[in-house]
Amino acid sequence: MQQLTRFFLAALLLMQACTPSRQLGTDNYQPFLQDSAFEQAHLGVAVYNATAGRWVLQQNSRKYFVPASNIKLPTLYAGLKYLGDSLVSFYYQKNQDTLHLLANGDPSFLHPDFKAHPSYDFLRHQEGIIVLHGTNWKTEPLGYGWSWSDYLSYYSAERSPMPVYGNVVKWVQERVVEQKGMHTDTSLFLYTEPEVQWEVKFSMENTGSFRVTRPRTENYYTIESGTGMNHSAEVPFVTNGFRATVDFLKDTLYKEPELSNEPMDEKNIRPVFSQSTDSLLRIMMHRSDNFYAEQVLLMVSNRLLGFMDEQKLIDTVLKTTLAGFPQQPRWVDGSGLSRYNLFSPEDFVWLLGKLKEEFGLERIKNILPAGNQGTLRNYYVEEGSSLFAKTGTLSGCVALSGYIISDKGQLLLFSVLVNNHNTSAATIRRAVERLLKEVKRRN
Repeated sequence: MQQLTRFFLAALLLMQACTPSRQLGTDNYQPFLQDSAFEQAHLGVAVYNATAGRWVLQQNSRKYFVPASNIKLPTLYAGLKYLGDSLVSFYYQKNQDTLHLLANGDPSFLHPDFKAHPSYDFLRHQEGIIVLHGTNWKTEPLGYGWSWSDYLSYYSAERSPMPVYGNVVKWVQERVVEQKGMHTDTSLFLYTEPEVQWEVKFSMENTGSFRVTRPRTENYYTIESGTGMNHSAEVPFVTNGFRATVDFLKDTLYKEPELSNEPMDEKNIRPVFSQSTDSLLRIMMHRSDNFYAEQVLLMVSNRLLGFMDEQKLIDTVLKTTLAGFPQQPRWVDGSGLSRYNLFSPEDFVWLLGKLKEEFGLERIKNILPAGNQGTLRNYYVEEGSSLFAKTGTLSGCVALSGYIISDKGQLLLFSVLVNNHNTSAATIRRAVERLLKEVKRRN
């Protein structure tokens, strides 16, 4: 397998070196590349025929673009490479009546995505004192280059050493109307999933929309009830390191874990496993889950470096297992929320080849969404499982990188990156869809 991998990647690099122009094949696809949706945008395209060993299409393929959630592809590689078959929720060591835990950043802990929670069950059956050690946490709750104003959005949940419930609370408001004789009574019921003990007040202002807000650094919530019947909102909470985790565990374990700033004695420590790695990675890619992606990088960091620091981990991986990118990328976070990320279309094609050769196409197909699945819902409906790829969207940015089985049975690796558009993301996605359908038909 290693020899095959080296051969494939060497052949891909040779093709790049021998291509005199980065506009290869553009004459054949001019009507699609000059779609009005791309007129005011920057467009980069790279399509490589892995079966025939040749480039099909290159336009601005060496130039850098902000790739949005296509950043989850190198994160996926890191997770597949280093996390093993099952996620380690934490490590433990028992000394008499005290259970010492070393956090591992597992985002699945008590997450509603999963029905079974073996690591929580492990804690629930422990007697005595529980001590949480977090000296391996070396980063910040929010990533480098994230938009500060997104802190109330579900997709911008804080990172933490021991996440709980995805570091998000779902606020639910139900309006119940009862007819009592000639009178109608309306009652408002507010509850949260999971239950919280934080302070809440109701705003007298009413914008017509149900809103849940809090200060940037405090779990103090203000509710605007809005109009209509039932509403819900998923809002990230302030983690304060282990503090929020302790608050939730206190309510579910019926005892309060202690916190320690002392390093844990790592002799004879044992792992406690939670979910299968691929089950989490599949959700991460199908839903484009930013929180999962960030915590995956932190788990890999803990595995390789002994502490959680995504910047140090990225630097390490780019100098070792991902040292072969055709254009040296700028990779700063796990999710793609940061606009500081910069990759070229050829970078993603190279990475797609590496994923295929190291982990097998069938495994990758099981993780990435196919046509009309996940974030590709209502797109590539006719293509179905012959196309599987990762989407990416930020304001002004649309990306799609993945694999196509062509009409002639050829395996195509592709990356289409669009930046600085000033139309709707849906308009760009449809234009990209028309281009890739034509690429599939012709090859």
